[in-house]
Amino acid sequence: MKKVFIVVAIIFAILIVAPFTGVFYTVKVNEQAIVTYLGKVVKVIDKPGLYVKVPFLYNVSYLSKMLLEYDAPVSEILTKDKKTLLLDNYCRWKINDPLKFYLSVRDVYGAMSRIDDIIYSEMRIELGQHTLTEVVSINRNEIMANVTKAAKEKAKVYGIDIHDIRIKRADLPPENEKAVYERMRAERVRIAKQYRSEGIEEGRKIKAKTEKEKKIILAEAYKKVQEIKGATDAKVVKIYADAFKQDPNFFEFIKTLDVYSDVLTKDSKYFLSTNTKLLKLLNKGDTE
Repeated sequence: MKKVFIVVAIIFAILIVAPFTGVFYTVKVNEQAIVTYLGKVVKVIDKPGLYVKVPFLYNVSYLSKMLLEYDAPVSEILTKDKKTLLLDNYCRWKINDPLKFYLSVRDVYGAMSRIDDIIYSEMRIELGQHTLTEVVSINRNEIMANVTKAAKEKAKVYGIDIHDIRIKRADLPPENEKAVYERMRAERVRIAKQYRSEGIEEGRKIKAKTEKEKKIILAEAYKKVQEIKGATDAKVVKIYADAFKQDPNFFEFIKTLDVYSDVLTKDSKYFLSTNTKLLKLLNKGDTE
């Protein structure tokens, strides 16, 4: 009975002391563990649970299974057109092969240092093939897809899986901003002048076309008026001719009176031939 009591006491003591000596360790759902014996890797655990190890001789390192994010420091990159850009980028990654990861970079801090080197190298290569305009506005998605693909291949040897690399911000160095803004302003002024010049030219064309159409319309209207007037005059002449044809002497008398009213004014002096009908008419009027 005494022996049983001693065994139970020993087991109870072990259970009490074990947590403090590191006999038990727990691997969480979002973790994976590397177990080493005197610095040498002996086991990789990727399933959650409670595990036992010999204290002091075995050591456990925990690695995350989750998607991690690395926010890179701002770095200078030279573009194809020799423009310096200050790039602020980030990367999302995870540990794909815990054994490779542990043997090559040890921990997250070592991984971030290696990722930074890889991304900077690929960024420098890829952006060196594009101009500043392409990087800032046109081909950014394509550029980052190429950088991600190349960085992903290089990171595999470290047990790292790079999911995505994105540019948060791309700025010019302060000393270059003013010069670039001035060039942009000059370019916008040039484009504005071109638009104004094209507008003035187009306005002149429209005005010339309008003036031409106006002259054509007026000419056609004048032609039509003259045609109407000619036709009307012809009808009037015909009416007069038909009327006066019935009494030619009366017609001659009327025409003479028209001339008389036009040429004779007060205090006017005229020299007339004796054979002039107007003189005869005047003399006739004096006789009567």
